[in-house]
Amino acid sequence: MDIDRREFLQQSTLAAGSLILPNGMIKKSMNVKKRLAMVGTGSRGPGTWGKPILQTYGDLVEFVGLCDINPGRVEYAKKYIGADCKTYTDFDLMLSETKPDTVIVTTVDATHHEFIIKALNAGVDVITEKPLTTDEVKVQKILDAERKSGKKVIVAFNYRHNPHATKLKEILAAHRVGKITSVDFHWYLNVYHGADYFRRWHAFVNRSGSLWVHKATHHFDLLNWWIDSDPVEVMAYAQLNHYGKNNSFRGTSCRTCDYKNTCKFYWDITKNQEYVNTYVNNEKYDGYIRDSCVFRNEIDIWDKMSAQIVYANGVTVNYSLTTYSPYEGWKTSFNGMNGRIDTWEDIPFLDEAVDQAGHHAAEMNQNANEKPDGFNDIFIMDNFSKKGEHVYVPKYNSGHGGADSRLHEKIFRNPTGENPNKIMAGTRDGVMSCIIGIAARKSLALNRPIRIADLIDIPPSPTRGA
Repeated sequence: MDIDRREFLQQSTLAAGSLILPNGMIKKSMNVKKRLAMVGTGSRGPGTWGKPILQTYGDLVEFVGLCDINPGRVEYAKKYIGADCKTYTDFDLMLSETKPDTVIVTTVDATHHEFIIKALNAGVDVITEKPLTTDEVKVQKILDAERKSGKKVIVAFNYRHNPHATKLKEILAAHRVGKITSVDFHWYLNVYHGADYFRRWHAFVNRSGSLWVHKATHHFDLLNWWIDSDPVEVMAYAQLNHYGKNNSFRGTSCRTCDYKNTCKFYWDITKNQEYVNTYVNNEKYDGYIRDSCVFRNEIDIWDKMSAQIVYANGVTVNYSLTTYSPYEGWKTSFNGMNGRIDTWEDIPFLDEAVDQAGHHAAEMNQNANEKPDGFNDIFIMDNFSKKGEHVYVPKYNSGHGGADSRLHEKIFRNPTGENPNKIMAGTRDGVMSCIIGIAARKSLALNRPIRIADLIDIPPSPTRGA
């Protein structure tokens, strides 16, 4: 339709004038907060993805909904987080009413896929705690849903963001000791932290996928990232030697046990007020006992695990996980064509002694000072050399060695910034880590090596291009 010059100028003036808004309106338009919803309000959700996120990034995000099957627990989580939002026991209702931009999934591992897929189908991005999921069928359903939705899943592999792990990645990416041919990686859980998995829902394969999946997914992701390749085959060995039925006495929970005075694994949950508020006070709703006996006969996960993993680039890995060690820490060694890299963390005969009873609580503390406390050592030695090189990395004692705060900063403050060595983990990373644990379970059941290509439709790549 034709318009005369006067009408054109009037409309142009109005259009230009619409850009000149009162200061308050401009500020409001620029400060639209990302709408977050969380499902699963045990200790990890509110403690890692709730309270610290709202405290640090409240200018950027807001919680519009919290959901849990336990109504008492979700109400306490709201109070603990300091959120001003509605609580739900129905996830579908929360999705439809709150219309979040991002859903944070921190439920029991075996249910991750349910909430990830529903969020993706609703056109919502997802941040999920590790592991991505617990079996290959659920893996494929998540992959199909993400491909169809066009939305994004971030898997919370915080260990990548630990300065120690990040520096090791940089050294490996620079090919400091040439082509890597083999790796030894050993993780030790002490009798405080390790035992705690056997008190909780993690003690059952149908809920956690076993520690092959729930815990080792962290380790397998680090290996995949460090090696910069995909796994192609897994052969595994494991036993339940220490916990479960391997004891002469047992109870139902520590609080009601007749062996409080004789059991070395007796744990008084009432000394932790947050656990009392989160779990003990809300047992009446769903019957979940947080301080169950570590010697229950029905426990069916393994407490001693080892695996051999072959990668598409030819690297072989020897891996082990022990859950009843006197100390907590890890050691890893990379054998290259031109030398070797050794590094470790919290090994008493290599580092200063740490408080083993309080080790995990300190590591999980989201509010500790971010100043470094000591150093981690990466030792590099070239073939034919007489002396090696030490690379000292500042050590942090909170939030998984400073990893949590760095991951949060990347997700919420700087999501479009640099991504060195592809440090941010997506669905493919989540798949390739949990699928090693899933393959390990199958290897145990069938007593033979398991090929990754037989489980998922992602062809293993010799290089991830990190």
